[in-house]
Amino acid sequence: MAGVPTASSPITQVSQVPTQTNLGQPNLLTRLHLDLRGRRFTVDRETIMNLPESVLLCLFPNGLVLSRQSVAMSDGGDNEEDEEVYGVDFDPDCFAYVLAFFKNAADAFYGTENSPGLFAAQQHLMDGSPSPDLGPSPSQNPLLTKQAIIVLREELEYFSIPPKGTPAGTDEHGIANAALIDVKRKCGGYLLEKRNIFTALQRNVHKENNIAEQHLIDMLCMSGFDREDEWGYRALEPNRCCISSIALVLLKTGIVHHSPGPNGEPRVAVDYNQMATAQKLLLFWRKPARKCWWDGIEIEIQDSEGAAQQVKLWARRVWTLELSLV
Repeated sequence: MAGVPTASSPITQVSQVPTQTNLGQPNLLTRLHLDLRGRRFTVDRETIMNLPESVLLCLFPNGLVLSRQSVAMSDGGDNEEDEEVYGVDFDPDCFAYVLAFFKNAADAFYGTENSPGLFAAQQHLMDGSPSPDLGPSPSQNPLLTKQAIIVLREELEYFSIPPKGTPAGTDEHGIANAALIDVKRKCGGYLLEKRNIFTALQRNVHKENNIAEQHLIDMLCMSGFDREDEWGYRALEPNRCCISSIALVLLKTGIVHHSPGPNGEPRVAVDYNQMATAQKLLLFWRKPARKCWWDGIEIEIQDSEGAAQQVKLWARRVWTLELSLV
């Protein structure tokens, strides 16, 4: 069975976002109004607090203050909560993807006004006695009471090296000329189309014979991913040689919901081996971990005149792995 990455393996822990909630103060903001690169979002406080730490670190790199008092101090106290807008440098389409996935996952687990969720059907699992498979006490196993989501992000920064003797290069001030900008744009388009999640990491496994990285792939594929999965959202960052990607999947906890019994009662079974694997992912609950590696390939693109040219393409990939419970 695949092991969980440890301090000596290629995944390392990263620090949490310094979120200040001032829980002792009754005057907390209930909603936040965000401006993500010109696109407005209104998000309630609970939704923000349930977002993955790795996403919060990108949204609020300097921390987030959720008390109305702090807002009043910053603007003189004249503006209402509805008028306070936080400017955030983050892809709005990516943010919308994350919000939609988390909402759909919560609705499916907890249910809505029109349909019951999975949580109601599996509540009896928490009434049992302590089990070595479900943890010290079923009532203390968060995988029984929360919807678990695996969050995998990739930040890819790429560097294009055209062959010598081509017009692609820089001017006397070190600024990329039009030919080099065109090369970078086409290299970015090439990488953007490579949506398979594990291809680059699997290539690195074969190159370096890294057993720990293979275990990482195996663990993720046992817990909810498929080896042929593609990134849920992938886009070029504006004015940068950088591609941001994110994939969200529901954690396979081993809890299986069967068709209702003859009297309509819910029937739930537990695959204890799968539950044991899922519990290993709890190490990444609110504790995002990071892996970084370099990947070099050669690709063929066409220059502005339609002639083929070989370009060396280096990519620095940073993966962030996290588990979220909603």
